[in-house]
Amino acid sequence: MTACEKENPFSKPFATPYGTAPFDLIRIEHYEPAFKKAMEIHQSEINAIVANPQAPTFSNTIEAIEYSGEMLTRVSSVFFNLLSAESNDEMMEISQRLSPELSEHSNNINLNEALFARVKAVYDIRHSSGLTPEQVRLTEKYYENFENSGATLSPEGKEKYRELSMKLNKATLAFGQNNLKEANTFEMLLADRADLAGLPESLIDAAAAKAKLKGKEGWLVDLSAPSYTGFMKYSSRRDLREKLYRSYNKKGMTGGEFDNQGNVQKIVNLRLEIARLLGYKNYSEYSLKNSMAGNETAVFGLLDKLAESFGPAARREVKDVASFASQMEGGGFDLQPWDWNYYAEKMKDSLFDLNDEMTRPYFELENVKRGVFGLATDLYGMQFRKNTDIQVYHPEVEAYEVLGEDGDFLAVLYTDFHPRDGKRSGAWMTSYKEQYIRDGKDSRPHVSIVMNFTRSTETKPALLTFDEVETFLHEFGHALHGMLAESNYATLSGTNVYRDFVELPSQIMENWLIEKEYLDKFAFHYQTGEKMPDGLLQKIVDASNYNTGYLTLRQLSFGYLDMAWHSLETPFEGDVRTFEQEAMGRVQLLPVVVETSLSTSFGHIFSGGYAAGYYSYKWSEVMDADAFSVFKKNGIFDKKTAHLFRTNILERGNTEDPMILYKRFRGQEPSVEALLKRSGIDN
Repeated sequence: MTACEKENPFSKPFATPYGTAPFDLIRIEHYEPAFKKAMEIHQSEINAIVANPQAPTFSNTIEAIEYSGEMLTRVSSVFFNLLSAESNDEMMEISQRLSPELSEHSNNINLNEALFARVKAVYDIRHSSGLTPEQVRLTEKYYENFENSGATLSPEGKEKYRELSMKLNKATLAFGQNNLKEANTFEMLLADRADLAGLPESLIDAAAAKAKLKGKEGWLVDLSAPSYTGFMKYSSRRDLREKLYRSYNKKGMTGGEFDNQGNVQKIVNLRLEIARLLGYKNYSEYSLKNSMAGNETAVFGLLDKLAESFGPAARREVKDVASFASQMEGGGFDLQPWDWNYYAEKMKDSLFDLNDEMTRPYFELENVKRGVFGLATDLYGMQFRKNTDIQVYHPEVEAYEVLGEDGDFLAVLYTDFHPRDGKRSGAWMTSYKEQYIRDGKDSRPHVSIVMNFTRSTETKPALLTFDEVETFLHEFGHALHGMLAESNYATLSGTNVYRDFVELPSQIMENWLIEKEYLDKFAFHYQTGEKMPDGLLQKIVDASNYNTGYLTLRQLSFGYLDMAWHSLETPFEGDVRTFEQEAMGRVQLLPVVVETSLSTSFGHIFSGGYAAGYYSYKWSEVMDADAFSVFKKNGIFDKKTAHLFRTNILERGNTEDPMILYKRFRGQEPSVEALLKRSGIDN
């Protein structure tokens, strides 16, 4: 290596606690040379596999591919995770420059005829060559990946695939970056106290702190989750709610440099063209082949059944909120989308005497962390120990050593809770390193959960809303899936499962949040230390199904939109908004605001891996309702039930068919009826 390469922290395994990323040593200028060197090394490793004169075996072909590209994995995991959590213009420019090179590198491997021939040779005898079930699954995984990446195409088809995949990668990258950049450009600076009408003290303090941080006078509201959601829920200034709503929902539709309408068209058409090239009628058929659902018929069957079941309740709920708003405003009130959160919250307060400001004092972030981590302790015996020797990528990020019940090291967990300009919206779990076992050594994972929660202010610590605590539990469920993995191969480990299975471990965690026995463990008033009163706990339980019909149809509308885009069988050439409104029309509950669009900021399906897969949230919700019924029957902290869930759902990853794993835990297939019962509409 040159002297420059030796100084690059990516050039060799990290000499840090548990081999974690040395964030304090990594500089912007390290990424590009590290990527280029890593691709060069990876290609030489692939060449060696192809040149092996011995007959193809699982060891010299499948395992060899699995173990190749170590440096590329090292630099990719850091760069692309930070591109979402701690980005800047320079990193975005690097990603744009690297995108075609990374696409070309991937294609050079996936379209390598000699390499695929070796993979196919192992695949063809996988059931008769003494492989373990996990080795069979890994072989199938690699064969399917080659097949889905054009390996079986003609030479002309392979070249076409190269061209299309490169264009697609560039378009999806641009889509996500446009969203982040446009969201960061919007600010609503309020200078008059009258503009704060209806806002609770916590939101006023947060808006003041946000303005002060940017050197401005007054109160600053932006499009980050705590700021936007809080303002829409509490502000009595309808004109400002409308302004904020339109700004939030016009992202990617403004016609400027961050417009995503062209990217939406490019992405869906490129996906369609790739699917057709590979012999499928549309992208959803291509994507759903490797899923629990299996095909469009099953997906639409679920969406339609839920729409039919929840639709009447949803329409009643909207009618009730509209009537409540008219009573508040003196009659003749025309409920608009920017009114929904405000009046729905007012009505909930009226019906249940419950709002976020009543529960916030009991959800101080430090207490919530103890509660969330404590649930893993109660269920699985896990222990979390903060370790300041593990480097982090931002001062707000914390790193934890995670230990098992026997004290053995399980994982590193990074937590990143608050919004920043360089962080995209939403919440997610990701891995800097997957779990795997090699040469008898269990290499444990490095997992991160990233959120956009309410910050502390000058007068109060970070006090979370009920929804934020629920989100924390959701992402922590994904983290458990990664941290408890027990697979031999990283490709099959942790969350590397079918998209419509991956949300089960996360969504089941949300169920504990309305259980008194659980809340009593951590929901203490941040000033007095008193437990949340039983009366307030009961209000939370009573309100747990409030507007569940509306929320379900809203989620279904996203699923229908996703499937509409990816069920296209001819190239899209129309208007994005018109297409979207038609796709969501069946479950549309509020008036359509014609100049807004979900699609142009729908990162899940256009830049986040959920294309033809957004339905998976509802698919997994059916399973989580069914699975949690076992905990409810046996006890929400029952060790035997937790052990069954851990060993069959969390540990095994993608090593077996997910329905087999689920049946092994539950004893039967899940049914929609469990979800209907939990939602209170089973009759």
